[in-house]
Amino acid sequence: MDVLEAIRSRHSVRVFKSKPIERETLLSILEAALQAPSWTNSQPWEVFVAGGDPLERLRQGYAERFAAGATPQPDIPGVPGWPPAVQQRVAALMAARSSLLGLDLSNPEDKKVFAAPNYRFFGAPIVAFLCLDRSLSGWPLFDLGSFATTLMLAAQEFGVASVPAFSLAVYPDLVRSELSIPDHLALALGVALGYPDDTALLNTFRSTRRDLEDVVRFRGV
Repeated sequence: MDVLEAIRSRHSVRVFKSKPIERETLLSILEAALQAPSWTNSQPWEVFVAGGDPLERLRQGYAERFAAGATPQPDIPGVPGWPPAVQQRVAALMAARSSLLGLDLSNPEDKKVFAAPNYRFFGAPIVAFLCLDRSLSGWPLFDLGSFATTLMLAAQEFGVASVPAFSLAVYPDLVRSELSIPDHLALALGVALGYPDDTALLNTFRSTRRDLEDVVRFRGV
């Protein structure tokens, strides 16, 4: 698979098969992700990969907290409010995905049904939890995003699907305890990895992208 094909074919999968990823494949994906660029070659990422029983315990713990209405306590806060143009895209995405599933997000029960799979890690057999030193902010988060993108594109080469999700990082105390993550590291993001369930309706969904003319401004080109 060439790079452009990987970029164009990758999309966020939200229903995974239970089929495990072979360790050799997983190591190849992670080795490739280590080639991600970073400011002054700082390579600030620290990665904790969970599968098997540890991941199942985390999955259960997350699901129980979500069901109990526990307040998320992420190490790195989410976005408190989007600018209007961005909010329109967010709202359009949520409306399209919920409509596909026949759910009404103005209904509290439907909203729970819609969100619940996030807290079961979408059924993925592997989750890579990405961390940064707590002393780092600003640009190193961009570097971590570069690592995450490289990781997901490398996975695509092996037919392994992915979804990066803020929801995977909202109960960092559980992850820290289960995976022995040192206190000086902040949990920034989780990337679920696995093989897509092609029979799942939700996996037929594709989000839209802005037009080039709407994003890029040329001068002297």
